Amino acid sequence: MEMEKKSSSVSNMGAWAMNVVSSVGLIMANKELMSSSGFAFSFATTLTGFHFAVTAMVGMVSNASGLSASKHIPLWELLWFSLVANMSITGMNLSLMLNSVGFYQISKLSMIPVVCVMEWIIHNKNYSKEVKMSVVVVVIGVGVCTVTDVKINAKGFICACVAVFCTSLQQISIGSLQKKYSVGSFELLSKTAPIQAGSLLVLGPFIDYYLSGKVILNYNFVINAILFILLSCSLAVFCNISQYLCIGRFSATSFQVLGHMKTVCVLLLGWMLFDSELTVKNIFGMLVAVIGMVIYSWAVELEKKPNAKMSPHGKNSFTEEEFRLLNEGIETNPGRDAELGPLKV
Repeated sequence: MEMEKKSSSVSNMGAWAMNVVSSVGLIMANKELMSSSGFAFSFATTLTGFHFAVTAMVGMVSNASGLSASKHIPLWELLWFSLVANMSITGMNLSLMLNSVGFYQISKLSMIPVVCVMEWIIHNKNYSKEVKMSVVVVVIGVGVCTVTDVKINAKGFICACVAVFCTSLQQISIGSLQKKYSVGSFELLSKTAPIQAGSLLVLGPFIDYYLSGKVILNYNFVINAILFILLSCSLAVFCNISQYLCIGRFSATSFQVLGHMKTVCVLLLGWMLFDSELTVKNIFGMLVAVIGMVIYSWAVELEKKPNAKMSPHGKNSFTEEEFRLLNEGIETNPGRDAELGPLKV
């Protein structure tokens, strides 16, 4: 039993580390690819379509070689999820275009309470006062180090609301699909990636034209830009897989809270690699956010102890993963942010 717990903890840490490293690497690659000082590839939605296309191909190869199994999921559920996921991507892009960066960051922070409320409504999940306190500390810390100017307009506010709602619903829905149809993370990703890739590659160029006023066919695809696109797609595969791997291992709120560690990493790497400004305000906000994450981890472990005492024979009827899902809820991360780039990918 002790060895199984240690193995589970190592597996959880591995999935989370893979997500953080691949996400931060993806943001750094997109920064160079999309910035005006880099390759000025301003077609964020189409690039996301490339990401899912490569992910879909990896899934097909894995299924064909027998490395992963393909379980049945009703087509209408896959289509519904893909619609929500694509609205999340488009909504975030529009929100960043129409709103100030400060309001965009606030809308991202608002996903934590929105996910909490949705989990309470959908899964009847309750939170202890320690968890609530730690979430507030994390939100304050990340807000201090990321939020600058805050300007709001009607269109931007509507797009931000749509983006926050769809992203939160997507995070909860992926975990629900995994549990409902007893599919693994990679199997579910293999099912949804082709649909998202096809829809984004068809609609992406039109959305990007509306966002940037540029046509992708007119872009000069030099060899270095192509290499960075391939690097971005490769990192996106690991990012997508790790996000789905983390679905059943953390609650929706946990993934949101810990996900802000990527924001801290991005700020630090931006300062080290791209000469971004790092002020005392940024450093103070990072410290507060990290303290909040430590408190949150402690609060979650505190919540687990009463649950473990209530079911001493749980291992005979449930696997450790199923027990965690029943007690913590289900979720994923959106998390395909390009905080340092001009658009969200």
